[in-house]
Amino acid sequence: MNALTLPDIASQASRQALPLDWVGMCGIALPIVFNGQRVNATADAGVSLDDGEVRGIHMSRLYLALEMLDEEDLTPALLHRVLQQFLDSHHGLSASASVRIHSHLLLKRPALISPLAGWKSYPVGIFARLEHGVFHVELTFDVSYSSTCPCSAALARQLIQAQFISDFANRPLEHADVLTWLGTSQGIVATPHSQRSSAQLDVQLDVHVNELPLIQLIDHVETALGTAVQTAVKRADEQAFALANGQNLMFCEDAARRLHLALSQVPDIKGFNLKVIHAESLHAHDAVARSRWQRGIKSAV
Repeated sequence: MNALTLPDIASQASRQALPLDWVGMCGIALPIVFNGQRVNATADAGVSLDDGEVRGIHMSRLYLALEMLDEEDLTPALLHRVLQQFLDSHHGLSASASVRIHSHLLLKRPALISPLAGWKSYPVGIFARLEHGVFHVELTFDVSYSSTCPCSAALARQLIQAQFISDFANRPLEHADVLTWLGTSQGIVATPHSQRSSAQLDVQLDVHVNELPLIQLIDHVETALGTAVQTAVKRADEQAFALANGQNLMFCEDAARRLHLALSQVPDIKGFNLKVIHAESLHAHDAVARSRWQRGIKSAV
């Protein structure tokens, strides 16, 4: 049997001499190692095709380079090596390379009061780009929390006051009677509405950062918001969560401002875009606020 040279169609001349901004693959299934834990992920990997005379890139070379992501903890340095391999394997063809990784980070969270704990899944993304020697890393992640409407809380308090006046008008107040009244639905006639809400964050890391501080940033965001959704709870935890919500009233504007101020103080961040979504239980639509910030550039919330 004669050995035949396999044709390299991608290296043939293009019929239309035109450079392309990005060519690659999306949705590549692969494992990554994050914080010592191997997790499932998908990756979008590609390079620019700057030589418009060439018909296509060598996608298999990108695919093989991604195997490095399964060998050690994911860090900016590892991402840089992967992207450099993308470019080395396309020498003369490409000036920029990028990879975008999508995964879910599983973190165990303690209950507020009881010794219980449970797992929460956080959608996360890592984007890295290398172009003309300039390296850039962004982190994206979503955090769910509870928000209670300040307006609704004020209206509920007013109704309770009105009910108190109605029930106790022209009669002496007895401590036991008031205490009993406060523990009934006849007394507490209204409650404010709250809803599960979401903060979506896109954070640009400073060039000197050696790690991917996803866990630290998630913790920072949950602390700033104050009412992160819970996992396993007992009644004591649910009561503590009700108290936290009652003392943490916020519109979507309040949530966006809190996160803006909290993230702009993190030294490892050089910029961010954030979006908060309150899935209104009162309305058939969402309440949304956005903010962005870049270090050294004055911007409004």
